[in-house]
Amino acid sequence: MILFPAIDIRNGKCVRLVQGDYSKENVYSDSPVDIAIQWEKQGAEYLHIVDLDGAKTGDSPNKETIQAIAGNTTIPTQVGGGIRSLAIIEAYISAGARRVIIGTAAITDKEFLQKAVDQYRDQIAVSIDARGGLVATNGWLETSDVKAMDLVKDLEQIGVKTIVYTDILKDGMLTGPNFAELQAINEATSIKVIASGGIASIQDIDKLAELDLYGAIIGKALYDGTLSLPSLMEVSNDAR
Repeated sequence: MILFPAIDIRNGKCVRLVQGDYSKENVYSDSPVDIAIQWEKQGAEYLHIVDLDGAKTGDSPNKETIQAIAGNTTIPTQVGGGIRSLAIIEAYISAGARRVIIGTAAITDKEFLQKAVDQYRDQIAVSIDARGGLVATNGWLETSDVKAMDLVKDLEQIGVKTIVYTDILKDGMLTGPNFAELQAINEATSIKVIASGGIASIQDIDKLAELDLYGAIIGKALYDGTLSLPSLMEVSNDAR
């Protein structure tokens, strides 16, 4: 299971939100690039980067910062937040991103999603952010009437190979992931599943690994020091 340190960017800074609430923000660094370099030095194999401003507005105000991260690190990155056009996908991939994550547009513009998958294949992932089992959009500000499980089935038909699944009510709470939902989704699809939200302990990582997930994103626990990335990497390497 790949461990992805999260780098959430808002107003050019590295931040964490609580349950996706833009009014509950903790700023951890003025330099997301420095944070990315730090995670790489500590053994990260892959970085998960989100443009929080872009997720909310549908554009890419932090594009230059994200491109700088890709240019100043050697490990692969996956990037999401405000991905609504083939042009921005191409910009990130050209800058060195390994994978681009589509969120809101996966719900609102299936034609765009299909074109992206047809053109970029496994370099496209979809973020499923759910609140009470229903998919949220526009930076988690709105909740649709689309069931997460139904969306997964649609994505499989489109040809999506990777999804990031976040239980919004778990995000930033350090209370553990929604294991039941993750297990149900992983068992219902051949798509690779990356878990996000609530990871707070090595036991959480072990349990996610037992579910045979492709990956897990770790955010607040790393930034608050609840978990140590070198320790997690050591456990992960020993398990291989």
